[in-house]
Amino acid sequence: MKLSKLSMLPYAVIGSGPMGLCTVRRLAEAGLPVIGFEINHDVGGLWDIDSPTSTMYQSAHLISSKRMTEFADFPMDDDVATYPRHDQLRRYFQDYAKHFDLYRHYRFNTKVEKLEPKGDIWQVTVSHNEQSETIECAGVLLANGTLHHPKRADFAGEFEGQRIHSSEYRHADIFADKRVLLVGCGNSGCDIAVDAVHRAKSVDMVVRRGYYFLPKFVGGKPTDTLGGKIKLPNKLKQIVDGTLVRLISGKPSSFGLPDPDYKMYESHPVVNSMFLHHIGHGDIKVRPSIDKLTAHGATFVDGQQGDYDLILEATGYKLHYPFIEPQHLNWQGDAPRLYLNIFTPQHNNLFVMGMVEASGLGWQGRDEQAKLVSQFILAQQNNKAVADKFTQTVKKLANQRIDGGMNYLNVERMAYYVHKGDYLAALANAQQQLKQGH
Repeated sequence: MKLSKLSMLPYAVIGSGPMGLCTVRRLAEAGLPVIGFEINHDVGGLWDIDSPTSTMYQSAHLISSKRMTEFADFPMDDDVATYPRHDQLRRYFQDYAKHFDLYRHYRFNTKVEKLEPKGDIWQVTVSHNEQSETIECAGVLLANGTLHHPKRADFAGEFEGQRIHSSEYRHADIFADKRVLLVGCGNSGCDIAVDAVHRAKSVDMVVRRGYYFLPKFVGGKPTDTLGGKIKLPNKLKQIVDGTLVRLISGKPSSFGLPDPDYKMYESHPVVNSMFLHHIGHGDIKVRPSIDKLTAHGATFVDGQQGDYDLILEATGYKLHYPFIEPQHLNWQGDAPRLYLNIFTPQHNNLFVMGMVEASGLGWQGRDEQAKLVSQFILAQQNNKAVADKFTQTVKKLANQRIDGGMNYLNVERMAYYVHKGDYLAALANAQQQLKQGH
């Protein structure tokens, strides 16, 4: 297909969370035809608790502070909490969409069923009101999020009580007068444990490995705003910040929790001011790994057992792009292998947006992704030599991980983790390369 005809076709953006919204914005600002698809009736993605794909719960707040998370050119109002609740963030994204006139680009209540390449284009099959339609698109940008598809635990034995994943959890009423076992000690698990202690008869928590625990405030300031003035080498920062965390929160083993056997930042820390408080007050009992489930509870690897009414798995999420075959994404192991976590070596018009995690990256880091992709598409149209050179870089470096020398844990959650400073620098460098194409 000739470029002139391709340039008339829209680019499809899947999702209207923060990643989808800034992607639609940047494509539209570049003068590129764009159409957004959203399964819900409004924008907000994960942060709209009423969305059919949201895994949000009523007590959920940001674990990073608003000033470290917001879009740089669209700050949150001063009256928004330092750590906003999910409904405040939904309004923020609705305001963002209105301010940048993004609603007109979206088709709501529309589910993407299938993506198929056909020559130089993509066929995007969607369903709306039980009607199916296939749309030809110049390219596709996947911004449907990384925290939707639950990763379920696989235990021996069978439990006859209620067993759910945190993705199904909405309100603490579910814990009323129940003996509760929580599995998993990540940020959601600790949030939910704090919810549970106020309603449950008892709360036990399976903690299988060590974590670094941070309060949300230190000296009255959000924890993630501290220590940014002096730039230290990555390895030295690990040592310094790890020492500070132990001074602030103490060793986890002091609370009966396992100590981490890895360095700071090699896994995502837990940011919660109340979890250790409740551990220290005996409101939450720490358990080791489950050996097997029983009809009425579980036995643990230390030989002890417990009886429960409810088991809740806060065991995280799996990357999930059900509408496209994995080979198109250069999927290897737990995640696609992509240049800058965005560009696939197989297709120069398929982009994965927001498949990136880094401590402190925020939504502005995602916006930089969107800027870069819009620049690349413009280069494809206006300066083929620059675009072709960039494509060769994509193919050469798709398997290169921007980890800043960190030895990230070999767990599924960390498969697409990057080092913030190094990643932002790499995005900026790529943007600079493509500026020749304008």
